[in-house]
Parts: sequence; C-alpha cells; structure tokens
Amino acid sequence: MSRAHTPLLNRKRIRKLLLHLVLLLIVLIIGFPLIFAFCVSTQSLPEIISGPKVAISSYLVQNYRGAWQRTNMGRLLFNSTFVALATTFGKIVMSILSAFAIVFFDFRLKSVAFWTIFITLMLPVPVRIVSTYQVISDLGWLNSYTGLIVPLIASATGTFMFRQFYQGVPGEMVEAAQIDGAGPLRFLWSILLPNSWPNIAALFVVLFIGAWNEYLWPLMITHKREMQVVVVGIRSLIPGGGDILPEWNIVMAAAIFALLVPVCVILTMQKWFVELVIEPEK
Repeated sequence: MSRAHTPLLNRKRIRKLLLHLVLLLIVLIIGFPLIFAFCVSTQSLPEIISGPKVAISSYLVQNYRGAWQRTNMGRLLFNSTFVALATTFGKIVMSILSAFAIVFFDFRLKSVAFWTIFITLMLPVPVRIVSTYQVISDLGWLNSYTGLIVPLIASATGTFMFRQFYQGVPGEMVEAAQIDGAGPLRFLWSILLPNSWPNIAALFVVLFIGAWNEYLWPLMITHKREMQVVVVGIRSLIPGGGDILPEWNIVMAAAIFALLVPVCVILTMQKWFVELVIEPEK
C-alpha cells in the first residue's frame, strides 16, 4: 500500500470513530431517563430524599416486590396487554378492510368516505370524551373490556397507511387474480395480506404502544381496581395532595414493570419495522 493511501485511511477511521462516538452520546442521552428510573427503583426512600444517584442500591428486590403487591401488578399487566392487543388487532383489521374497499371497489362518494375517515384524526378521544362516555354508560359498558376497547378500535392512520400501500399494487396483479377466478376476499387473503406483513408489523408496534399508554379513557370508565390498566395503577401510587411524600422508589419500580411488555413487542417486531422504514428509501 502506498503512503498516499495512509492519510486517507486514517481520515476514514477518524470519521468512523467520531460517528460512533456521536451515536453513543445520542443513545446515552435518550436512554438516561430509563437508566435513572431503574437506579431510583433500587434505592430506599431516605436515599432518594437525600439525593437520588445514578447507582444501583440494595433495595431492588424489596422495592419490586412492594410495587407488585401494592398495585396488584399481575392483574394490571394482564388488563393492559389484553386491551392493547384487542385494540391493535381491531384497528388493523378495520384499517385493512376499509382501505381495501376504498382502493379496489368503485362506489359513489368513495373520496368523500375516505376523507371523512381521515378527518377523524382531528377528533381524538379527549375531544369527544364526554359524548363517548355517555354512550358507553348508556350501553352498560363501564368497568368492562368492551368499554375499554370498542371506542378506540377505529384508526384513520391505519386506513391511510394501507390505502397508500394498496394504491401501489400493480394493476397487472389485480387482473391476473381476476383471470384466475379469485374473488375480492381471496385476492385480499392470498395476495395482499402476504405482501402487507411489514406494514402490519410496523403499524402493530405504533398502535400497540399507543393503546398501552392510553390513560384518560381507562381512567374515566374503570372505577374498579380489577379493571384498571397499568398506567392508571401507577398513578394510584402517587398521593393526590397533602404532605404525603410519594414513594418514588416504588413508583419507578412499577414503571419498570410497565415497560416490560412494550419492550418485548418492539424487540419482536423491530425487524419488520426497520424493513418498512428502509424500503421506501431504496
């Protein structure tokens, strides 16, 4: 190798090293709140009062056992997981069917139907919460899984995403399916869905995290502890007022418990999520 190439290789190595240092710094900045929360969850309340430190203490088992028992964490995690999964699957199914109808069927006011669905993005649950609560109350769905799931099961975002994807399906593929005698549902099941898995997986992650973090609606319609979800259960650990000091070590331990399921979902679906993000750039 000639000496002329040596400075060039050194510059590339330095540039690569700097890039890795910048990425490491970004990861530390983003991950610091989680690291700090975990460290606090292992400390005693006197240690936190005196000044929480970014260090693991010896109260880890005690704090996590206390958080699990005081919040009935097993039930909270089950409720949140069931509600988030049911809401997510419902949104995906409704989004696929509505986008399929809008793209592949001709009917009057098709554009109006799509934009009516899309405009609902400007009407999230907090905007229509009073009327929605009244309907759910009249139906007798308070303190029930049905009441937690049904009002959140529609997704304009999912409909828009699948509509954009289906519009990119080649017309030749549709014609070939028609020649083979495939009906609309067979075409959807055998051709569109197998090609939609990256979109479904990416949307699943986004919708699941959104449903898992939903706070206001479960807080309003669940008055029984056995029907509460995990984010509401964590809030119950923080006193509403007065001179009572929150036990932040227990609160942070409960928050770490609440992170476990979403983290597992992200780790499981990350391959398809990254695939969807990278493919359009190619």
